[in-house]
This record gives sequence, structure tokens and C-alpha cells, in this order.
Amino acid sequence: MKEGPTTSSIQTMTDVWDAYRGELDGVEDQIHKNLDSSVALVNTVAAHILSSGGKRIRPLLLTLCARLCGYTGKDVYILASLVEFIHTATLLHDDVVDDADLRRGRRTARKVWGNQVSILVGDYLYSKAICHIVGFRNQGINEVLSEACRKMAEGEVLQLYYNGNPLITESEYLRIVENKTAGLIAASCKIGSIIGNATEEQQAALFHFGQRIGIAFQVADDTLDYAANGDRLGKSLGQDLRQGKTTLPLLHLLQHCPDEDKQMIKDRMETRTLSDEDLHRIITLMQAYGSIAYAHERAKTFVMAANLDLAEFEESSHRRALSIVAEYMVNRDR
Repeated sequence: MKEGPTTSSIQTMTDVWDAYRGELDGVEDQIHKNLDSSVALVNTVAAHILSSGGKRIRPLLLTLCARLCGYTGKDVYILASLVEFIHTATLLHDDVVDDADLRRGRRTARKVWGNQVSILVGDYLYSKAICHIVGFRNQGINEVLSEACRKMAEGEVLQLYYNGNPLITESEYLRIVENKTAGLIAASCKIGSIIGNATEEQQAALFHFGQRIGIAFQVADDTLDYAANGDRLGKSLGQDLRQGKTTLPLLHLLQHCPDEDKQMIKDRMETRTLSDEDLHRIITLMQAYGSIAYAHERAKTFVMAANLDLAEFEESSHRRALSIVAEYMVNRDR
């Protein structure tokens, strides 16, 4: 493997992508190699979403953590590709649950092939990943990944349970986020540390690093539903609210806005009848009461805590890259 990047050469997220392009190309090659089902439709549907422009954040984090811990082999590409398979399976299932028409600016698999195919291909990707991962015969990897899958399922159920409920608390919201989004990100980081033969303390530090930036990522993403360029995101603004999801910006607003506006929001969530005028009113209220800014600041506190986890490791280009990825989690598309 060629000599890695220097600390001074990595200052921005673009530098990270450039410095680790060869690593990510290795993951990408492995992803395509693993699309080898004898049922052509499985490969077609999986390729549709796998080629839709995802950033491969989880494979990048797994690779960075492995390199940080001294691992120099190529099995990291296989493991990173399998984590991406699991992530892709959750996206296929989520789009069915959410009745989503677009993902990353493209028609979702469910809109092209239907809900049944999307669910079954998602199941295939889960199974494919697990079959390959057990072949590593590493109990630590098996445990961390199975726990992440359990937590993701629980997070999805919790989100459905609270759907349409504007009275959810911030701690309940964060519990959903920790399970549904942060679980697999944390697992990716820990898997990297496991194959790098890191100490238990280092493994725990990278797990918590991943968990915290995973929470930050989702909290920041939830602010984009009210504050970002909808065309750039590939979806319409206000989709979470239209689907009855109470996210942190909305929670903050409900705690501070007048009763009349609070009742309007509750009514729209219960009836799923959000007009463009309603959305404009809610976004205006969020700006007035600082709800979007509050959520973004909360996300940044998780990133700050995550960077403290990296103190377990000596300064290096890989540690620097992880810190930049953490910052990217809350600053993308803003």
C-alpha cells in the first residue's frame, strides 16, 4: 500500500476524499463484486440504490479507524462494503415505511419496482452481509454488528410508535436517533478498531466517537428538512413533518411558540394535511424562536464530545481525517 497522507495535507473534507480515494475505490470494487446474486432483479435493484450517489461515510469511517489502529491489510475493503450493504438494506426498508418517492434526487426502488421487491432485496442485502461477515470468524465483529442491527430495528419501531406524536421528549427523540442512525456508524468505527487489534479502551473510544457523530449527523440532517436547498437534497422541504415525524427543531418550536401555533402544528401532524403556507409559517416561526439554530448547536456539542474521544490516540493523518469527518457531519449542505 502506498504511503498515506500527511497531517498537514488534510485540512478539509475535500482533502479527505482525495487522500483516501484509493481506499474508497477498493471498497467500491468490493461492493460490485458482492452483487452476484443468481437472480438478476436482486442485482439490478441493489445497484440502483448503491449507485445513487451515497457518500460512503460508513465505509470511510471503518477504513479510517482501521488505519488509525495500525491495520494495513485489504480485508478492510470487504468489511466496509458489507457495512454499506447493511446500510443500503435499511434505506430500502425505510423508503417503504415512509412511502418515499425520491432518494438523493432519484426515484426510490419502491417507486420503480414496488414495495414487495424493495423489502425482499433489503432482506437479501442484510443476509448477504451477515453470511460474509461470519466468515471472518471474529466474535468481536459479529457481536458489534448484530447489536447494531438490533438497535436499528428497535429505533425504527420506536420512530413508528411516536409517529404523529408532538409530545415526544428530547431524550426520547435522541434515543431513536442513537438506535436508528448512530448504531451502524458506531459499529463501523469499532469494527475498524477490532481488525486493527486496538486495546479495549481504544475500541470503546472509537465506538463512542462513532455514536456521537452519528447522533450529530441525524440531528443536523433533521435541520436540513427546514433549512436546506430542497433541490440539492433531492427531496421536498418539510417531508419529516408531512410524515408525522417530530424532530429536534420542531420539538424546540413546540416548547416556545404560542398556543395557537402549537395547536396548528399538532393538527397538521395528526391529519397529515400540511400546506405550503403552513410550512412557510412553521419555518418562519423556527427562525423567530431559534429552533433550527438550537438543533444545529446541539449537533455541534456531540461533535465536540466525539473529538475528545480521539484523544485516546496520537496525532496522525488518520486522526486528523476522522476529526474533519466529524465536522462534516454537521456542516454538509449548509
